[in-house]
Amino acid sequence: MTDVNVDETLDVRGEVCPYPDVKSMRKAKKMNSGQVLEILLDYPLSAEKIPRSMEKKGHEVLSVDKTGGSEWKILVKIK
Repeated sequence: MTDVNVDETLDVRGEVCPYPDVKSMRKAKKMNSGQVLEILLDYPLSAEKIPRSMEKKGHEVLSVDKTGGSEWKILVKIK
C-alpha cells in the first residue's frame, strides 16, 4: 500500500472494550469526509470490531496491520 496522509491519530492502547470502539466512532464522527483516522490499539477484540463498525457506518477501512506482539494500527478513510 502506498503512503497515506494521516489527519488524526487516536491512541487507545491500554484500554479494553468497549472504550476503544466507542472512542473510535466518536472520533470518526468529528472528522471531515476524506480525512484519514489512524487508530493505535492493543486489545485483540477491538482489532476485529472496530473495522466492522467503521464499515457499517460507511467509512473505508484502508488497512488493519499488526505492528508488534499485541499491537495494531487501523487506518480508516472517513466518508
